[in-house]
Amino acid sequence: MKIYSRKELNDYFLSLTYDDISLIPTEISRVKSRNDVNIKSAFLGIELGVPVVSSPMDTVTGITMAKELSASGCIGIVNRFDSSLNELFSDGKVVEGIQAVSVSLTADDELLEKLAANKLIICIDTANANNAHVLKKCEEIKKKYKVKVIVGNIAHGGTLKQLVDAGADAVRIGIGGGSVCTTSVQTGIGIGQVSSVLDSYFAREEQKLKIELIADGGIKSPGDVAKALSAGADVVMLGRMLAGTKETPGEVIKYSDQLWKKYRGSASFGVKMKGEFIEGEETMVPYKGTVKSVVNAISDGLKSSMSYLNCESLKDLKVKNSFAVLSTSSYLERLPRK
Repeated sequence: MKIYSRKELNDYFLSLTYDDISLIPTEISRVKSRNDVNIKSAFLGIELGVPVVSSPMDTVTGITMAKELSASGCIGIVNRFDSSLNELFSDGKVVEGIQAVSVSLTADDELLEKLAANKLIICIDTANANNAHVLKKCEEIKKKYKVKVIVGNIAHGGTLKQLVDAGADAVRIGIGGGSVCTTSVQTGIGIGQVSSVLDSYFAREEQKLKIELIADGGIKSPGDVAKALSAGADVVMLGRMLAGTKETPGEVIKYSDQLWKKYRGSASFGVKMKGEFIEGEETMVPYKGTVKSVVNAISDGLKSSMSYLNCESLKDLKVKNSFAVLSTSSYLERLPRK
């Protein structure tokens, strides 16, 4: 079996996603237990206890979710689709615990001034960052206000320098990989998430660019979180893993003696509510309880992965360089059987 380096994985002849690869321990670990592993990091100047950022979807991140994630050492990016933005401010001051907010390309100066005055991260929430209008909006915001700006999304690092030149501080990586995203099916655009992250990572390193990388989409488990970070991401953005929790917007629904909550893509009909081109689906996910329990499971899984790999910190994980490419049977073999 060949053990691939990060660079060899980036040069692999096929596009790869999380189910296609595995992390390989190649040395004796000095880590006694996962409790000795430190997964603290910094993202856009904010100290994180867990390297997780929530997706600004209307069925994932409202005010309540953002506040709870902040309390759990993560960042919640408040969605721009419902009334959440109107509830952000009380007497001109932002609600406590809010750090990151999404806006559209048409966001007006009044809103942007309020966000900037409260030193909030601004996420320009579009499907395609490789767009002149997105770059122009980023340039305008950075010129007028002293704020950190996230743009997205991209599928590879070919335009990373242009994003940096426009002032972007972080970029969401991944097109079509979300579980309720149909962009790749509808448009033929996108590559595997691991390949997207790797290509963007090497573009940043080779050009010595100052921008932080967000692995956005396709993450289904704590193991995928470890793979994304090892591939070069600074943080991961989660949608479905956080969907269905108590803190997500929307009612808990009882159906067939089970509890559910709604989950839908940002370009789904339920969000657009008109006959535009649809690039997202709507579904129901099982109710999961509190988001804190989900974050704790991610934390434990990531720490456990790092203990296998002899990593005491995320800095150690980022220099690990041993991956396997899995056959379909090899991937299926490791799935639990009932």
